[in-house]
Amino acid sequence: MLATELGIWTSPEARELVARREPGGLIRLGRRHRRWRQGDLGDRIGCSASTVSRLEASKRVTDVTLLRAAAAAVGVPSSILAAACGFTTSVMAAPTRVAPDASRDAEEDPMRRRTLLAAAGTAVPASLLLGIDDALAGTPGPSRNAAQPDAWLARARRMFDAGQHTALLRALPGLLGDAHHAARSRSDLDHARLSACYTLATQVLVKIGRYDRARITADRATTYASLSGSPLATAAAARELAIVLRHQEQAPAAQRLILNAAADVEATGLHTDAQAAAYAQMLCTTSYTAARAGDRGQALAMIEEARRAARRLPPFPPDARLFRISPAAVDLYAVGVHWALGDAGAALEAGRDLRADLFPTAERKSRMHTDLARAWWQWGKPEQTARELLAAMRVSPGEVRDRPAIRAVVSELSSRHPLTSGVRELTLALAQ
Repeated sequence: MLATELGIWTSPEARELVARREPGGLIRLGRRHRRWRQGDLGDRIGCSASTVSRLEASKRVTDVTLLRAAAAAVGVPSSILAAACGFTTSVMAAPTRVAPDASRDAEEDPMRRRTLLAAAGTAVPASLLLGIDDALAGTPGPSRNAAQPDAWLARARRMFDAGQHTALLRALPGLLGDAHHAARSRSDLDHARLSACYTLATQVLVKIGRYDRARITADRATTYASLSGSPLATAAAARELAIVLRHQEQAPAAQRLILNAAADVEATGLHTDAQAAAYAQMLCTTSYTAARAGDRGQALAMIEEARRAARRLPPFPPDARLFRISPAAVDLYAVGVHWALGDAGAALEAGRDLRADLFPTAERKSRMHTDLARAWWQWGKPEQTARELLAAMRVSPGEVRDRPAIRAVVSELSSRHPLTSGVRELTLALAQ
């Protein structure tokens, strides 16, 4: 049972921790309700048990990225965490008198919002996230490129594939505006294209750890995919929504969603490579979701089924394919599955034959290195961890710089192994 289902965040103990501004105490409270040891939590967020101990005991926020990762793992609601950090006023706190000159709510004050975003430790400029907020609050108008939506969607996908997250976030409002303008036709194709734009938005928001916004874009991707009638667009949207739900500690809902999506794709008969690729991708996501929920049996069964489904697929899928899965990509998922199950040795064995030239995009090449880095780190090997992270950084800096979980590993490396080869270089690169 999730900790949030136990009502612990409205308990007297939680209220007292918020009042004393002790976010580490909230992490400890959530961990104990899940019956995890400090090492169990550390394995999930890529750090040691001793680091978790220091995090829980600290009365100051010294590493916001690690704090947020731990809070997400144990289910601390973002509003409660923010209140304990002093970033905002908790709904649990006693009523306070508002100063007469406070004419606007803090959430409506752009400067206040920038402050909160900066405090959250994001590597992405706050102004871009505010632009996404504006685009989600009110659909932007079409740009002068509205007549070429396919070309601009392809360009946006290339940005994602290259790990150019900042450029993609800057382009997204215009892309969404153009796709909405085209969807006035109410054609199935235009609805599928609009769903694809929101799916891409979800992918980049998940990548940088902005799950609240990603939930909005995933919901919209699902809506427009349904209107399109395309089973593949529907599967793509369902997959992204399941990933968001998993990050929001709603593993059962995520698992149900992705299993239903896999069944719907399987019902097509899998007559084409595109359908087979979609099915293999659904199985990979199902496996990883099960692994993060601790369901070893289903995780291992699904990754084996994904391997069988991917055997007929080419090693390098066409660029235009919605699900660009390959046999090597399934093996890379297996690395993540074993890591999530806490078996670093099996993860490294699954990735033993992987090479960067097996993957067509910088995003996947770099992801191979970061997934292997997490496995090495789980096994307690700082030199190998730093080596893989440096390789990832050289292929696609955004895959290391912009992902909170990977930044947390670099932060821990810097704290515990500052003299290890490559650690200083990584630390300096993330500080730029």
